[in-house]
Amino acid sequence: MRTLGKLIVALVVFFVVLQVVRPSIPAKPATAEVQVPPEVRQLLEKDSYSCHSDQRRLSWFDEIVPGYWLVRHDILTAREHLNFFTLGSAPAAMQKATLYEAVNMIQLGAMPLPKFVRLHPEAKVTPDELGTLKAYLAPWTPAPNPMPSAQPGSGGKIDALAPASLAMVQPELNGFPFDPSFESWKPISTTDRGDNHTFRFILGNDVAVKAAQTGKISPWPDGARFAKIAWQQEPGPDGLVHPGKFVQVELMLKNARDYKDTEGWGWGRWRGADLKPYGKDAHFVNECTGCHQPLRGIDYVYTIPITTAKVRGDEVVNNAGAALPASLPYQPLGWNAITMYVDPKTHTTAALYGNDAAMHAVHARGAGRTEGPAYPAGAVLALVTWAQRDDPHWFGARIPDRPQAVEFVQVAGGGQQGSYQRFAGVGLTADQGAAAAQRTNFVLGLAPAWLP
Repeated sequence: MRTLGKLIVALVVFFVVLQVVRPSIPAKPATAEVQVPPEVRQLLEKDSYSCHSDQRRLSWFDEIVPGYWLVRHDILTAREHLNFFTLGSAPAAMQKATLYEAVNMIQLGAMPLPKFVRLHPEAKVTPDELGTLKAYLAPWTPAPNPMPSAQPGSGGKIDALAPASLAMVQPELNGFPFDPSFESWKPISTTDRGDNHTFRFILGNDVAVKAAQTGKISPWPDGARFAKIAWQQEPGPDGLVHPGKFVQVELMLKNARDYKDTEGWGWGRWRGADLKPYGKDAHFVNECTGCHQPLRGIDYVYTIPITTAKVRGDEVVNNAGAALPASLPYQPLGWNAITMYVDPKTHTTAALYGNDAAMHAVHARGAGRTEGPAYPAGAVLALVTWAQRDDPHWFGARIPDRPQAVEFVQVAGGGQQGSYQRFAGVGLTADQGAAAAQRTNFVLGLAPAWLP
């Protein structure tokens, strides 16, 4: 018993000594606090400021070592990723983008940290509070200062811009290499981003496409590559919204061994027509892995592939978007993508696909980029139109839902316009209509979305 008593005393003394070993958690006034309405700021103060500001607000039990060490680490890490006391110094667009990411972290259950909420239940974000944040962000409102590009609906073509030399693009700052073959990859999905007024094509290499088609995506196989290509949205005189100025391309490569420190994926982003590597140094990759962390249960991939494969789990694949009947004369979802657009009046999105003959014309680089390609005889174009639905993985984005129509244009030789076929309605049955010539001209006149 005397030995046990000495052990207890020693443990108590050791515990008391530990309380002295407490590195500080800096606290300072806001230098550039994010500017939001009072009701939004009240929510941020309640749910986020304890970790994501320069305030020091700890509960009494947070002060006890060794728990204090863990709390300090979490707070300093959270501040590095997002600090509402300094966010106000960033451009307005970046401030909103940061708030959108925060909302997505909340609705996906990643923030506040579940372990934090268990000890601090007052930090839990209620559905009403989340609704207030979403109402403030208000996606789908017109861009306040749209960036100028070329003629509306031109796909962002710019006369003076020479094609980039893809072979000369520099690796990312973490050494992740650029892959110039991404332009030939097949589409896996499209996204209409109302939060930053961009369109995105998500392409996959052969490994990724095969995995999506077979449903073997949990996890994605080594060698799978994704390209997420973004353009600014550009309203056209036809009432549609087209891809405008090229923004960036993001690449991901799955290799569980080589990229074990970054969730099994290699990450890279190249911005602008000159495809400049993103970030200030190699630590930019922490931004990628942090953003994708809420999707760790589906191998960190936000995209919901359009596929007929059946995969267990909710919102892992998009079967509705792939619901094209086998009776169609072609299956265009296996072709390459040319461009896309959105009709804001009908809440539909459409993507234009082309067979190999059509893509030879699209891929011609250099002169004539400001005009639609001259498709050769034998080229077939397919315009697939879907209803839109909210992307369950990203607030402020919309993705394809069930197809509304599929239109085919087959180009003839000898200056002939070619044939037109339309399939629409329930089951996508033949529905030629009386506007075949008009629709043929429309499809042929859609300019490809510009790539550097």
